[in-house]
Amino acid sequence: MSTETPTGLSLNLAPGGIAWVTLNRPEKRNAFDAGIIAGLTRMLTRLDQDDSVRVVVLAAAGKHFSAGADLHWMKDTAAMSKADNEADALALAGLMATLDQLSKPTIARVQGAAFGGALGLICCCDIAIASDQARFCLSEVKLGLAPAAISPYVVRAMSHRQARRYMLTAEVFDAPQAQALGVIHEQAPESELDTRVDHHCRALLQGGPQAQAACKDLLQQLDNPAHTQGMGHLTATTIARLRTSAEGQEGLQAFFDKRPPDWRDDGGEMPV
Repeated sequence: MSTETPTGLSLNLAPGGIAWVTLNRPEKRNAFDAGIIAGLTRMLTRLDQDDSVRVVVLAAAGKHFSAGADLHWMKDTAAMSKADNEADALALAGLMATLDQLSKPTIARVQGAAFGGALGLICCCDIAIASDQARFCLSEVKLGLAPAAISPYVVRAMSHRQARRYMLTAEVFDAPQAQALGVIHEQAPESELDTRVDHHCRALLQGGPQAQAACKDLLQQLDNPAHTQGMGHLTATTIARLRTSAEGQEGLQAFFDKRPPDWRDDGGEMPV
């Protein structure tokens, strides 16, 4: 069965209980906005409650996995009130928590660019498989922002030490480096991605669903910085403050004007 939602998502329920959730906004490089965040959160919640679903695969249509947050949407949030901005940021934090805490095993299938918030989605999945030509970037500081909502999951995946480098430099790194950092588990030619995903799905279907859910719950208790008291509020207030700051608004406007922001004078490459 295949269904399409009006928010740039599609769902395909494959034999064996494999649910393929696809970011389906290729013309926008699968960037997500408030509608997609809400729709994806609802979809994941529904799948988590469906006993016939055994594995959830997060994929993307087109050339790129996701460019992260839709910058037009981010620009609009700068005009929102502080309270509305924090509520909006909490919705993104809620999506990450929903994916991260899903009781079903999850697999990220990654191709092309995975920038900004896309790394949060990848790091929230249990298994991440990427094209050997994929590119990754925590690009937010180039826009005067910070990868706040995704930071607990990215830091857990790549370590605090490595996150200090890649969050601050916003440098692009390739699939071999992503694997070395722990952002992905393996890489393969793009033509083989579906074969690799199928391999892992078949392996996951050999395990007991209750045992797998118990393993995931145990792992959450053992080491999850997102569970730290007040973490959701901290990440939401941080990004809300930066979105509405003069620097954040200058960074976003500079992107749309295709010019360097006022803290740079080198004319360097802007993020995707």
